[in-house]
Amino acid sequence: MSSSLYELGRRCFLRPGRVLLAWFLVALIGAGAALALGDGTRDEFDVPGTEANDAFVDLGRTFPELSGLTAYAVVVAPDGTSIESPTSKALVGRTVAALERVDGVTSVTSPYDELARAASISRDDRAAQIQVSLAGDLGGVTERLKSDLQQTGTSLDDAGYTVAFGGDAFSNTGPKLSIIEVIGVVVALVVLYRMFRSWRAAFLPIITALVGVVVTMELLWTATGFLTISSTAPLLALMIGLAVGIDYALFIVSRHRELMADGIPADEAVGRAVATAGSAVVFAGVTVMIALVGLFVAGIPFLTVMGISGAVSVAVAVAVALTLLPALLGRAGDRLQPTAKEKPAGGFSRRWVRLTTRFPAVAMVVVVGVLAVGTLPVKDLQLALPDNGSAPTGSTQREAYDLVDQHLGPGYNGPLLVKLDVITSNDPLGVVDDVERDLRATKGVETIGLATPNRSADTAVIQVIPTTGPASPQTADLVQRIRAEAPRWEQEHGVDVSVTGLTAVGIDVSERLQDALLPFGLLVVGLSVLLLMVVFRSLLIPLKATLGFLLSTGAAFGAVVAVFQWGWLADLVHLQDTGPLISFLPILLMAVLFGLSMDYEVFLVSRMKEEYVRTGDPDEAIVEGFVGSSRVVTAAAVIMLAVFAAFVPEGDENIKPIAFALAVGVFADAFLVRMLFVPSVMRFAGHRSWWLPRWLATRLPHVDVEGEALHRRVELETWPRPHSTAAVSAAGLTLATPEGIVYNDVTVELPAGEWLVVHGPSGSGKTALLLTFAGRMAFDEGRLRVTGHLLPQEARDVRRKVSLAEFRDVNDLDPNLTVDQHVAERLSIRTLGLWVSRSKVAPVRGLMNEALEAAHVEHGLPFTDVDGSTLVSDLSRLERKTLGIVLALLARPEVLVVDDADDLRATEHVDLLWSTLAHLLEDRPTALVASVQSATSAPAPSPRLHLLELDTRRTLDELMI
Repeated sequence: MSSSLYELGRRCFLRPGRVLLAWFLVALIGAGAALALGDGTRDEFDVPGTEANDAFVDLGRTFPELSGLTAYAVVVAPDGTSIESPTSKALVGRTVAALERVDGVTSVTSPYDELARAASISRDDRAAQIQVSLAGDLGGVTERLKSDLQQTGTSLDDAGYTVAFGGDAFSNTGPKLSIIEVIGVVVALVVLYRMFRSWRAAFLPIITALVGVVVTMELLWTATGFLTISSTAPLLALMIGLAVGIDYALFIVSRHRELMADGIPADEAVGRAVATAGSAVVFAGVTVMIALVGLFVAGIPFLTVMGISGAVSVAVAVAVALTLLPALLGRAGDRLQPTAKEKPAGGFSRRWVRLTTRFPAVAMVVVVGVLAVGTLPVKDLQLALPDNGSAPTGSTQREAYDLVDQHLGPGYNGPLLVKLDVITSNDPLGVVDDVERDLRATKGVETIGLATPNRSADTAVIQVIPTTGPASPQTADLVQRIRAEAPRWEQEHGVDVSVTGLTAVGIDVSERLQDALLPFGLLVVGLSVLLLMVVFRSLLIPLKATLGFLLSTGAAFGAVVAVFQWGWLADLVHLQDTGPLISFLPILLMAVLFGLSMDYEVFLVSRMKEEYVRTGDPDEAIVEGFVGSSRVVTAAAVIMLAVFAAFVPEGDENIKPIAFALAVGVFADAFLVRMLFVPSVMRFAGHRSWWLPRWLATRLPHVDVEGEALHRRVELETWPRPHSTAAVSAAGLTLATPEGIVYNDVTVELPAGEWLVVHGPSGSGKTALLLTFAGRMAFDEGRLRVTGHLLPQEARDVRRKVSLAEFRDVNDLDPNLTVDQHVAERLSIRTLGLWVSRSKVAPVRGLMNEALEAAHVEHGLPFTDVDGSTLVSDLSRLERKTLGIVLALLARPEVLVVDDADDLRATEHVDLLWSTLAHLLEDRPTALVASVQSATSAPAPSPRLHLLELDTRRTLDELMI
């Protein structure tokens, strides 16, 4: 990966104009798509499969009056008057009539209607509630409709009555940005300047992050035309995208300037920075995206979309950091060269890490103790979906909510609907009366507001007013009590009973989210262990990183409960009311913090591993690695903290606790876990920090996050000599298995266009060596460059330039296909076409016959053309071998590999094969690597022929001496 990123970084640096133009076009097209296709966000918290949601959807068909979009007006009479007075009734009646004339209103229920009176007039006769049914859904509510509804209350306002409008139609306010969020960006800019001592360098991460955020917002707004995206999702994506965008660019710019300070030219420094820091950026970004997309575990569509939105912002941030940033660095050129005073000394970092690792056990106990205590408030965690009770103070929906709570009771803000399928009943009214009577006697029920069948008498609904508000745990308990009684009613009356309504839907969503926490946590923890095990080839580091993640996440949970539920420091965060947290906060917090904690772990520990690999001293590796990376990680954490914290003071009531929890989590993870806990654990473990069982190491894939491939490339850049054009260069190649050595200490150099014939007895490792040269098999020790590419890190490039003739058990020809069918199949693969004409097949077969005929004539032997309809099973071994070679040459390789060239029926056929190969390669610059069992089977000596003997038995004997 690092080699590919190296090339990407250099190309973007050398062609900045094209890259900048490409991103400008992306932003321009995105803006056009957003304006043309975007349909706006919609706060719809549907959870298919839950009882409340399915019953609510069914009510839309059987009882649309109760399941559609609603609003209400709450009217409070002046002090000393009654809402039941003739004056009040006249004014309210005038308002009802005005509401009925509003375009979009389907029906209005007066509080004085007999069926609605119980649930619409307060016990003190001071307040009344007017119910309004609207056409369409929440996405169709416009500001004009809200204004028209509010205008109907003018006569009440003029008469001294208090009137406020609330309900579903007034809940889609959506999160809004304020000037406070800009402060986070300003803080980030100041931190970057302190980091780089250069305004030019400091502005680059800000610019790239803003570009990434703009493109992300365009993509999400375009997606609103096709998907239901909640208003919280774009703001969350903005917050995450801005934070990681600045951080990712910081890592790359920092490494770029470090390399330039060491005297490396700007173009090479960019390539290496993108290859090393960029590799870590890719890994870090992928971990965040996997965690966010993993929110699908909850099985809740709106949360899945929210996770995908966040993942899109991270993906765009990574793409911008790897392409646009190198292009901007290309524009800056040598002007980013740091001066001597800008180069950090690392004195404080060195003193800090030596101090913290002097008594590692004490440091570990302190960190674990502090974070464990911070986790204690989690026991009081309460979750609920947002409603108008969390709307901004002063808004009409919040005023209406508070008036209902004050005069009618908290349960009137969250009524429950008990749905009965009475189509099978002979006495639907009697069933409704019996169930209503039982519900009135149920603990937690304030009153029954409505109890009636629909017009077709197949569905009945009983409106239950709880004694507590919609976000109260007691209301959730009431829902469970009613559901526990449902089987008894079903048995007595033969009807299906379910509890629904928006309050019940919200309760089911919260329960679903709580149930998903454990499986999601196991997924995240398991993923973190596996990913870090792959990256660092260690068992202790993943376990330590996961423990640190759990500690910092627990502390973030505890802090948000203490502030937003207990009310601690409420004035500091401008918190107006305490109460339950938004339902998806815990699972979302775990997802984001997981990705961020892995970021810090990778950037910090990868430097330590580099030093450990170089020196073998675990203690010194901790110190030097910490000094080399802690400054960047600290700056990244401060920036992340500033961006998240900026969304807290004046942020949306739903996003505020999320931002606060993320800020606390970042602080705990970066400054307590990564800067104190990590070096202490590694100092305590010593060499064991880098231990991994051999059986596990062989099964784990190798991920080059630290730029190992690039380091090796730089180290071997002039090997075997500067500007070498050799097809194959090998030195000290060795491959061993548990059964013994396959080949040992192979050293060879094959110039381009020449032939190498490897010979040795059966079992001497010839086939394995050829596959190694072809980039298809790894080796244990040594150096190997093929067609200019180093192995094993550039094996993919080698495989594109090296072709294998037929290899047993690797790319065997199908004996049941004809010659022409094999040619057509190979041409189809090369051209990605579904059909290949005979006119293209015939020349390939003709090339095969021409080479065979020329070889036979050279040796004075008769020859008959191979027919295209001949099955492979009917070909001679020489013909089959030649067909495999011709098919391999269709790829126009720089190196052709032929195994077991002497595996033919007769000795003269071996000579014929060499002659055939000579004719096929005559006008090609292709080098040949072949194997035979005996040197006597090799071609006649020539200046371009090189022989290499393999003998495992001799090698083993030598090793025994």
